[in-house]
Amino acid sequence: MTRVPDVTFKTRVRNDALGGPNPFEWKMLTSDEIFKGKKVVLFALPGAYTPTCSSTHLPGYEKHFDEMKALGVDSVVCLSVNDAFVMYNWGKAQNVKNVFMLPDGSGEFSRKMGMLVDKDNLGFGYRSWRYSMVVNDGEIEKMFVEKGFSDNCGSDPFEVSDADTMLAYLKKKK
Repeated sequence: MTRVPDVTFKTRVRNDALGGPNPFEWKMLTSDEIFKGKKVVLFALPGAYTPTCSSTHLPGYEKHFDEMKALGVDSVVCLSVNDAFVMYNWGKAQNVKNVFMLPDGSGEFSRKMGMLVDKDNLGFGYRSWRYSMVVNDGEIEKMFVEKGFSDNCGSDPFEVSDADTMLAYLKKKK
């Protein structure tokens, strides 16, 4: 098995003690804090607020969160090459309660995973390719990578990184 990359994510967390109109503070979150000693499902997508990501990809994982937890998953993580502010507000707009919204603002994790692609054809710049994976204690157990990655196809396939495929895999492994 391959380990997930060792990176530090710059996230924003709520701190009610701060009060006022902006009760958030920066929190540096390492790969170890996300993955060490846990079974994590991570799905990565090209961008917050984009059509497939907002209509199907993120909602599917939010919908099946409890089923995944019942199958031994400790957390479900949505990763996108967007900043912490965008990821927070997208999660809020999507009414996300269970999926952890992880900003890969600089694309460092995606690049080290070998999943950073140039989406300039869509006006995005560099983004994550669409994929999902099961990570056990920092080791990648299984990845579902959308077709076309090797040639960075101009389309945005969505066939194997969905929540239903992940759920079927988890049930089979149980």
